[in-house]
Amino acid sequence: MMKRAWGMFQGVVANVFVALFSITCIFPIIWMIYSSLKTDKEFSLNILSLPAKPEFGNYSRAITEGRIGSYFMNSMFNTLSALVVVLVISFITGYCISRFRFKGRTFIYYMFLSGMLIPIYALLIPIFVEFKTLGLLNKKFTLILPYIAFALPTGVFLVESSVESVPIEVEEAACIDGSSFLNTMFRIVMPMCKPVLSTVAILTFLHTWNEFPLALVLIRSNALKTMPIGLTNFVGSYTVNYPLMLAALVVSTLPVVIMYLLFYNQIMKGMTAGAVKG
Repeated sequence: MMKRAWGMFQGVVANVFVALFSITCIFPIIWMIYSSLKTDKEFSLNILSLPAKPEFGNYSRAITEGRIGSYFMNSMFNTLSALVVVLVISFITGYCISRFRFKGRTFIYYMFLSGMLIPIYALLIPIFVEFKTLGLLNKKFTLILPYIAFALPTGVFLVESSVESVPIEVEEAACIDGSSFLNTMFRIVMPMCKPVLSTVAILTFLHTWNEFPLALVLIRSNALKTMPIGLTNFVGSYTVNYPLMLAALVVSTLPVVIMYLLFYNQIMKGMTAGAVKG
């Protein structure tokens, strides 16, 4: 009886701990949303209180005065462009490394893995010098190139692990039925890798959407700045308009939250599939 009571007590304590931890994760988002509806005076008097009257004008001011709309579209263009290229190259490369045995295969695979270990800050100066020499600074596609390069190692690693778990007999049966190589690769194997491809898509989206240092170093034109850089416009030399900045943060965070909620299950399945090699 005592053992059962102790087990129930442990379960209650664990659930309470998880609930409190969940609240600490959710509250900052809730606070950011209702604080973005305050006036600057209300926020200065009490940062935790609810707004007396919702000030939705903060969002229109953030879009017009802070040019958040332009920065949003720049970030979306960079993110979606990098996302499509990363998904295609990751799948093709991961499939080839998993299925074919050729000279240099192991070297190529470990070269991709080593890319996961290199911090972005260590490459800021070399990338800036290289882009300046090649005349690639302040272009529409400037940020897409490094975004693809930094996202590929993780994508190739996850896809290679996922393809390795797909039985080769599936492809052999498709070949016997008359399916071409490309048809088998993209219409049979690729759908079976959907969970891990969804994970690659989410990770790439999060990385490129929130990326700050490369956007700060490689882009100088105000017309090409991204959301993380655009948020700094709300910070003055001596003052910060927090409600406006929080309204811009809500706009910036919304795509990430929506994608995470839509593909939460795929993320969990993909990470599990990529974590263990078959």
